[in-house]
Amino acid sequence: MSVARLRRLVVDLPPWAVDVFLAVFAGVATVYRIGYGVLQAGDRAPDAVGYGIGVAMSVILLVRRRWPALTLSVVAVLWVCYHTLDYPGGAPAVPVWVALYSVAVASRRRAGLAVAGGLLVSDALARTAQTGAQLFDAALDSSTLLFLAALLLGDGVRSRRAWRAEHEARTALLAAERERATAQVLTEERLRIARELHDVSAHTLAVISVQASVAAELIDDDPRRAGEALEVVRSACREAMGELRAAVGVLRATDVIDVHGDGALDVSALAHGLERLQDLATAHGLREPSISISYVGDRCPLPRLVEITAYRIVQESVTNVLRHADATQVDITVEFRWDGLGLEIRDDGRGALAWRGNASSGGNGLVGMAERAASLGGSLDAGPVGDAGGFRVRAWLPVVV
Repeated sequence: MSVARLRRLVVDLPPWAVDVFLAVFAGVATVYRIGYGVLQAGDRAPDAVGYGIGVAMSVILLVRRRWPALTLSVVAVLWVCYHTLDYPGGAPAVPVWVALYSVAVASRRRAGLAVAGGLLVSDALARTAQTGAQLFDAALDSSTLLFLAALLLGDGVRSRRAWRAEHEARTALLAAERERATAQVLTEERLRIARELHDVSAHTLAVISVQASVAAELIDDDPRRAGEALEVVRSACREAMGELRAAVGVLRATDVIDVHGDGALDVSALAHGLERLQDLATAHGLREPSISISYVGDRCPLPRLVEITAYRIVQESVTNVLRHADATQVDITVEFRWDGLGLEIRDDGRGALAWRGNASSGGNGLVGMAERAASLGGSLDAGPVGDAGGFRVRAWLPVVV
């Protein structure tokens, strides 16, 4: 059997089995040392009492793990009794070593260390008085060093266990922190993908609904315009399919560039920016509402993520107008400022109640727009416009300079 395997077997033993083994080993060693020890002048020959004291010192070791200070106290008293009766000196030392080790390795050891100190001092004084040995004599030092070695061994084992427990706790904490960070990244990615899919599908379905209605109304009276409406439907479907394929491609890719530096997939990087606002405005064809776009301030370069977020907010706002507002006019204002980008989407329809109902029934449009703005440190507010009807969405997307 290899040493490593033997060590694993010892480590895997239950605590009670270890205590029984130590008690038996200490008892056998003590009986042997008492029976075969060298008798000095004046020593009492071993008898049943002497052996009984040695066995009792070993049996008490069975409770050393639960009551280490009490165990050492009983062992020390029996040790003193043994030598007071003039039995061969030093024979029952093995139980003392085990008891000293048990005190030093215990988690609560103040009382036990006090008992250990008293035992060391009393043993040194007794040996000095009995043998006439002086400080640092070999006869005195050998016993004292063995007692100190047992204490130091227990203290070393205790320190190692404490270090191991601290290391395992720190490792578990780091693992939990990594799991929490991973879960947070996955949640953020899931929300971002959900927003992308919602924006693409909702806008496409809104355009299809409007243009399908136009085609149905004009199919008999004006087939040409009905065909144009169906062409808009086909174009919207084609564009939506392209965006969805791109998003799925990013999710499946294993060598996607990490644009964030945190391992997150940048699905938003596949979306459109402000350059596509005009296409968005004309995608629904010639039917109302009429969509106008105005720009305020000098056009300046913006971070791609800011442009994508702005496009998605405008897209979702237009989608909600098409689905709920029954408006005739939508005015989109894009304001370029040195510290960010301002957006305002305003319609003249009756969409305030419809938008509110959509939000209360679990709609994701307003929530998604607010999340997009907040992710950049910006803000978004939406609500009805006065008493004349209509709805307005205002967003601010800051740019860190």
